[in-house]
Amino acid sequence: MNGHRKRLIALAHPVYLSLLASVAAGIINTVWVSRLGGPAVAAVAVATNTENVLLGVALVFGSGTTVLVAHARGAGDPAALKAAVRGGWAVFALVTPVVVVGGLLLREPLARLVLGGGAALPLAVGYFAISIPGIAVFFAQQLVDGILKGAGDTRTPMRLALLTNGLILVCDPFLIHLYGVRGAAVSTVLCRCLALGVGLVALRRDTLLRSAAGARSGALVRRTLTTGLPMAADFTVRQGGTLVLIAIVARIGVTAVAAYAIAYKSLYVATMAFYAVRQAAAIHTAHSLGAGREERRAIGRQAVLVSVTAGAVAVAALALAGPWIMAAFGAEGEIARQGVLFLRCVGPYLVLMAGFIALGGVFEGSGGAGALLRVTLLGTAVQLPLAYGLSGLGLPGVCLAMALAMALQGTVAAALFRRRARRQEPTGVSLAAAA
Repeated sequence: MNGHRKRLIALAHPVYLSLLASVAAGIINTVWVSRLGGPAVAAVAVATNTENVLLGVALVFGSGTTVLVAHARGAGDPAALKAAVRGGWAVFALVTPVVVVGGLLLREPLARLVLGGGAALPLAVGYFAISIPGIAVFFAQQLVDGILKGAGDTRTPMRLALLTNGLILVCDPFLIHLYGVRGAAVSTVLCRCLALGVGLVALRRDTLLRSAAGARSGALVRRTLTTGLPMAADFTVRQGGTLVLIAIVARIGVTAVAAYAIAYKSLYVATMAFYAVRQAAAIHTAHSLGAGREERRAIGRQAVLVSVTAGAVAVAALALAGPWIMAAFGAEGEIARQGVLFLRCVGPYLVLMAGFIALGGVFEGSGGAGALLRVTLLGTAVQLPLAYGLSGLGLPGVCLAMALAMALQGTVAAALFRRRARRQEPTGVSLAAAA
């Protein structure tokens, strides 16, 4: 097996398993909360979707620190490594209080904006009162994971994710029974605290990180922000585009929205694999550049190969298992029919997405996240009007718009990648040079 491919798979599969564990825990958590009734489910859904949006904030210091630590690790520079870690914690300390205090002050207006009113509103506000302070723990977890991944350890973050979600699955029934919707929030925060403690111990025990000493002076916060902001913005643009796309699908009808929502959830099993390869490509690229090796072209080819192979397998599985997938979510009649149609039409989009997402990891690892963000903005600007115009064809029209926009993104990204690789000029910010 190609050496780069083997390394990418070794880095990616723990990330993929941790993402799967999070999704599984979220589904089971919803099952327990659903026993409290519809308003409880709506309240928790609003809170968890808000956390998904805030993940974009965490990426500023989480992903930014991953790349900077990986560069320093590849260069074998303990001082630069320590500087990267300190920069991550500095940004965390600046951002977290703003998010927590602002969230607490705005928790009722935010819940009212989404829910309007009704029985779910006070439940959501109560959940926020516990979950928003717990965002500090969530953010710290993202940073600990980012530091470990940058050092080349994706297995420990996987174990921490399994521990967190395993604890939540055990504690949820008990705490939800005692405290209702608030119990779900308490369970999540407490279990994350325990896992964070284990993660901090893992950081202290990591030989590479422990050997880092004598950090150089420099604009630690600025470097972390410069590296992480484009990644966070890319994530936020994608999340926003997804929300607008749902509104466009709503023009087709309620049945189409229900079918799309159910079918799209099943796509996560595939798309999480693409993002796992992306993280692996970013880490591996940063390691090679930090060590002075120009291997972006080879890493990019192997990342695309691994991701597109996973995408092709997923496309075949979704097309064949479409009826069973919809049945598993309880969909019947026209909803099930449209959901199966969507799963069978979305294949080209998934394969194209697999290649683009994987290639994005090489951009991130080499300091090209800003260029990648511009490609994402272009693709989103094309996709949404296309989807609106083709929505008259139903869900197949939406799938066509998604595929065409992704083909454009892939084409532009590939052209930029070839041009950057030909130059063979490391574009990442060197901690040693910037200090």
